[in-house]
Amino acid sequence: MLPRLYESLKAQTNQDFVWMIINDGSSDHTDEVVQGFIDEKVLEIQYIKQKNQGMHGAHNTAYENCKTVLNTCVDDDDKMPENAVEVILEKWNSLGEKQNKYSGIIALDAHFDGQLIGTAFSTESTTLEDFYLNGGSGDKKLIYRTEIMNKYPKYPIFEGEKYVGLGYKYLWADQDYELATLNKIVCLVDYQPEGSSNNMWRQYYKNPKGFAFIRKQGMLLSKSRKKRLLDIIHYVSHSFKSRNGRFIAESPRKFLTIAMIPLGFVLYLYTIYQNKKQGGLYHR
Repeated sequence: MLPRLYESLKAQTNQDFVWMIINDGSSDHTDEVVQGFIDEKVLEIQYIKQKNQGMHGAHNTAYENCKTVLNTCVDDDDKMPENAVEVILEKWNSLGEKQNKYSGIIALDAHFDGQLIGTAFSTESTTLEDFYLNGGSGDKKLIYRTEIMNKYPKYPIFEGEKYVGLGYKYLWADQDYELATLNKIVCLVDYQPEGSSNNMWRQYYKNPKGFAFIRKQGMLLSKSRKKRLLDIIHYVSHSFKSRNGRFIAESPRKFLTIAMIPLGFVLYLYTIYQNKKQGGLYHR
């Protein structure tokens, strides 16, 4: 779907951006397709190819190589309205001296038919976690300051796994900054049946170390007591799957981890059941 995204970027009313493409181990014809884009000399394109590490590994590479003040991730099967870059930069520039209090901008996503995904914003600023804790819903487009994302540790790479939740860095940013809200649609999303959001139980099963890692961060950083308890239950479940006998010692909430072992074990069994429904177990 890269050509569709490319066409939407060529149509942008403001061309002050760099399109960085991370080829995360793709075995298709991406090289040839991107070279065709580069040869057209319409957009400034930075193309990086690497061994497959999963989306979080691609984000590590993007942050390492990004030179622009702001950055955002657009999946290759999505596209941007023709004024997306324009309204993002207008919003950012309008903040003036207030820019330093923000980690970036949070804007709206919509389906291809223009229908808004989830809810709009009711405040001028928020943290990502506060938006959802206060009743917000739906995927949103996150436009972060590159220097802020590079302040926090990289996403870890676990051998044999391809998933660590991107929310790891976002939760850290929430501790220090807010996001300026932008009630305009800047990305049109084409949800795919094989996407990770539609196969989360399978992702749980295949990537237990990555999920255990992000759950530990939630135990430490989330404002929500309910969310912390859910993170502990999931942490126990992922620890059973990864056969980590040290999960209690490694937990930042040891007493609650012990208390949640029965529920975590039930979730572990339920994860196996759901994974079977979604297409079979993945043995390692």
